Amino acid sequence: MGAERVQDIAKSSKETIPDAFIRLETEQPGITTVHGAVLEVPTIDYSDPDEEKVLSAIEDAARNWGMFQIVNHEIPSEAIAKLQAAGKGFFELSQEEKEVYAKPSGSKAREGYGTALQKEVEGKKAWVDHLFHKIWPPSAINYRFWPENPAFYREANEEYAKHLHGVVEKLFKSLSLGLGLEGHELKEAAGGDNLEYLLKINYYPPCPRPDLALGVAAHTDMCTITILVPNDVQGLQASRDGRWYDVKYIPNALVIHIGDQIEILSNGKYKSVLHRTTVNKEKARISWPVFMEPPSDFEVGPHPKLVNKENPPKFKTKKFSDYIYCKLNKIPQ
Repeated sequence: MGAERVQDIAKSSKETIPDAFIRLETEQPGITTVHGAVLEVPTIDYSDPDEEKVLSAIEDAARNWGMFQIVNHEIPSEAIAKLQAAGKGFFELSQEEKEVYAKPSGSKAREGYGTALQKEVEGKKAWVDHLFHKIWPPSAINYRFWPENPAFYREANEEYAKHLHGVVEKLFKSLSLGLGLEGHELKEAAGGDNLEYLLKINYYPPCPRPDLALGVAAHTDMCTITILVPNDVQGLQASRDGRWYDVKYIPNALVIHIGDQIEILSNGKYKSVLHRTTVNKEKARISWPVFMEPPSDFEVGPHPKLVNKENPPKFKTKKFSDYIYCKLNKIPQ
């Protein structure tokens, strides 16, 4: 057996949780959440025939929020439901069956089933297990990390990936035009057709002390854009003016996060969003973020067209793999 899994710890935790999961008071959701308020992050109707309106809404949300929700997108609700059923089914398998897909120890890649992803401040742990694997492009996929059970897992993920393309294209085009670039230029500078879709399934087991633990500590995403679907258990929180708020759950919406690479490419015009996840006492929360990432050896920096004497680069240009290494090891960029 590999590392201790949170799903196992949860089963043996009745009223208390191990110390390693108790956050500092500056982080405990019971203390730091603004209660009774829900953050209404911008909701964008993708089916609105007024393209200019959609474009400016996306640009505004990316500049001022770093997060928004898309409704009436073109991903069928059946495809989302199937993706969710497949992921839930995997986490409900026996521990033994899940360990077959464990991330190999010492592996530099992030793919596989696992628990701790990065160095945690003060040695604290997050109340979550995960499964990472790429779902696009076909040349980047390693099926060794795609569960064979449930039997429809592969089909569900391939279908979902196929439906994502339209959403991704429209997002990049809108964000690109919002910077005054040509519609195709931002995606090209982020990896173009080699852009990789990395799926992560987060499984947050029920937790007897949701006031003390966090599913995922405060962070910004490393990628360009994250497209996330959650299950119906509330948990996503965003930081606004230094305070933490629950983000309103909208069934069948896609939650979009602006990630670090878009902040870098835009030379700071768009902001990556600081967010975290809380857990629930009775129910498992599950989320399916897909991180849109440049290939690891692809160099990302402020877009040349956005940099001049008046606007010097605010970020270094570096290989995406170097960026990840620094971020996961808490090394200044």
